Amino acid sequence: MQKSELDINSWIDEYHNGVRYGLEGTVLFEEQSQYQHITIIESKRYGKGLLLDGCWMTAEKQEKHYHECLVHPALCSAEKINKILIIGGGDGGTARECLHHKGIKQIDMIEIDHRVVELSKQYLPTLGGEAWNDPRLNLKFRNGITWTQNSATNSYDVIIVDGSDPVGPAKGLFNRVFFENCKRILRRGGVFATQSESPEAFRNIHIESVKLIREVFGFADPLYGSVPMYPSGWWSWTFASVEKPRYLHPKASRTENIESQCEIWSPRWQKGAFDSIPISIERELQK
Repeated sequence: MQKSELDINSWIDEYHNGVRYGLEGTVLFEEQSQYQHITIIESKRYGKGLLLDGCWMTAEKQEKHYHECLVHPALCSAEKINKILIIGGGDGGTARECLHHKGIKQIDMIEIDHRVVELSKQYLPTLGGEAWNDPRLNLKFRNGITWTQNSATNSYDVIIVDGSDPVGPAKGLFNRVFFENCKRILRRGGVFATQSESPEAFRNIHIESVKLIREVFGFADPLYGSVPMYPSGWWSWTFASVEKPRYLHPKASRTENIESQCEIWSPRWQKGAFDSIPISIERELQK
């Protein structure tokens, strides 16, 4: 279907556990792709936005709250950043933030649904920006789980998982086999990064994911921030490494240029975001 019959003053909501999270606006386009239901909206407050299977993914005036927090703690701390793997990220925002780092030589971006990329380019072009035309970006429409299984050991300096909630196409991105493959293909001195859900709206998934990542990699910690359009508005990203928690210590040689381009992320913000773990969650992670 090309366009919803909703009026301009309608509300578009995500429903989760007896609570709804909505924006006032209109639906511009809806489509059932091979993998999921894709909705493009125009909101009054946050501009154009994207939902997958009825869940908020991103919006023009919210996306930096998410993408900067996922990308820069990893890319500012890894020993090298020559070769990056992005799993998911079809809206282009994660690739765009990665390409702010001049040291990157190649990004393999593995997105399962080509329609998410096509519709994001059409309706949300500012998210990917020039990343789509950057020769360093190697976009493949593949299953990210299969890609990690088939990749050679020690292939990537940084691995970033920019997936949706652990249902549908993203379900397999939250299990031990997947995390173990990510560890296997991560180079020495590398950093693994993933969105790890809301500690309020998805508390159990959040805690169990962080525990599992910590078991697999040896070092892993959640970082907390705000994405107001997401369920509860309180979100998390988890970073992991093998030899030591290098993700806690951004390299000064990389931060200055990046910080000047950011709206949310900075080394100071990052330190506070890691330190803001609630004591109740800290206790759960220590069990």
